[in-house]
Amino acid sequence: MSFFISDAWAQQGGEPSAMMTFLPLIILFVLFYFLLIRPQMKRAKEHRQMVEALSVGDEVVTTGGVAGRITTLGDHFIDVEIADKVTVKVQKQAVSSLLPKGTLKSA
Repeated sequence: MSFFISDAWAQQGGEPSAMMTFLPLIILFVLFYFLLIRPQMKRAKEHRQMVEALSVGDEVVTTGGVAGRITTLGDHFIDVEIADKVTVKVQKQAVSSLLPKGTLKSA
């Protein structure tokens, strides 16, 4: 009957160590950390610092794409002037970027 079924030969060296078993999982976690988690934490920290540094007169763009100048600054909300005598109340966290001074005058 060994003609149809080949004989099983014992493996040399025994079973692999626990470290070698988890090595692919550890490598995958390290890759995820350096490629996904760490850059996201860095962007979040930069955004938090930018929001804390906002001041009256800064020109900003919100996450909705509205550009304007900050007129009033509160703890959680800011008033953004988007046109003459037209202001919009926006959450501070909704500010996506800070524009260089004079950007809105040239547009």
